[in-house]
Amino acid sequence: MWEKKMRVLLVGSGGREHALAATLARSPHLTALFIAPGNPGTAEHGVNVAIGAEDVPALITFAKEQAIDLIVPGPEAPLVAGLADACAQAHIACAGPTQAAARLEGSKSFTKEICYAAGIPTARGERFTNVEDAITYLHECGAPIVVKADGLAAGKGVVVAQTLAEAEDAVRDMMTQGSMGDAGKSVVIEDCLVGEEVSLFAFCSGESAVLIGAAQDHKRIGDGDTGPNTGGMGAVSPPRGFDRAAQEEALNTMVRPMLREMAHRGTPFRGIIFAGLMLTDTGPQLIEYNVRFGDPEAQALLLRLTSDLLPALKALAEGTLDTAPITFSDQASISVVMAAQGYPAKPITGAVINGIADANAMPDVTVFQAGTKQNAQGQIVVSGGRVLAVCALGNTVKDAQDKAYAGVKAITWDGAQYRKDIGARAL
Repeated sequence: MWEKKMRVLLVGSGGREHALAATLARSPHLTALFIAPGNPGTAEHGVNVAIGAEDVPALITFAKEQAIDLIVPGPEAPLVAGLADACAQAHIACAGPTQAAARLEGSKSFTKEICYAAGIPTARGERFTNVEDAITYLHECGAPIVVKADGLAAGKGVVVAQTLAEAEDAVRDMMTQGSMGDAGKSVVIEDCLVGEEVSLFAFCSGESAVLIGAAQDHKRIGDGDTGPNTGGMGAVSPPRGFDRAAQEEALNTMVRPMLREMAHRGTPFRGIIFAGLMLTDTGPQLIEYNVRFGDPEAQALLLRLTSDLLPALKALAEGTLDTAPITFSDQASISVVMAAQGYPAKPITGAVINGIADANAMPDVTVFQAGTKQNAQGQIVVSGGRVLAVCALGNTVKDAQDKAYAGVKAITWDGAQYRKDIGARAL
């Protein structure tokens, strides 16, 4: 039995990090948990530290001062900025990939290159740095078609265009208007895949992978998958039509070939891989790789986790895979995101949130905080786009859905918006 006691620094401030903090806090191996920068929810499970998630030098300095045994990165940005590399130089364990391996998420065109080299099924796509070339290609392909910012865009850099006019607007918004900042200076244009989208999660080290589980995200802002893409408006776990056997098969076709190709290039991947897949009529196709837990998928997935996450993350950081089985309850879980008025374009912040404690008091309901902060009066207020993830466990998807939406109805603030159909496809 692994007996080590650990001091852990969790990096990030969203709902995923609140879920990770709650999960890590259950571990008998944990002696101290710090979260940088955290949010009012994470403060219930550890100590928040006023260091930005992308301030790599400050994170390393703090880790040294506090004799941190393990750094757990939540979001992708610090990994793409080289957090794991800085940890290695400082001899601090980090449960995430190097900057070179994090390009799997940091560059959509790099992912395409890896897929083509490794024979991984994916949509045909091309990278463009010139607007006119991109628009010419759009007209050669026709619509529907997908336009993606090549770099990191916090889950919002993808436009599934139903018409050529919509596709042209997306290209010009990203490349000329700078709507995605540096991330959209180059774009990847690819064929539009049709089917059910699912998220597959695995622990990876070198050429080896161990399945964690799967969830299904709901990307668009409106009911019935309408409106613009967001960072995610809710999730259900496990997803319908993608059972354990199908997940294991997807590891063989979508993840392990990528790991072999990355190792072959001298940039082995170590950490959590989140493969976004489209279940098409001809089989699963890769949409994208992410190099961390998803948000809001993590909230739904981690709610079902019954095994200890900390030894698994420590093993990853040491370049190995934990041999202890990863176990989940047989229950279903639902995560419903409550977002600020104006999200995803321009969220309106500052509104006082009421009812979080009431929702948390309901059986099987857990509220994870994301875009929140405390005001001078100690009240929880809206401070970002995606504000809360209201999650619930149930014996069936319908049971979980009913409980989650009861939790949502208990929470109020001016302008709160949420989808009313999270989990409907799984039913």
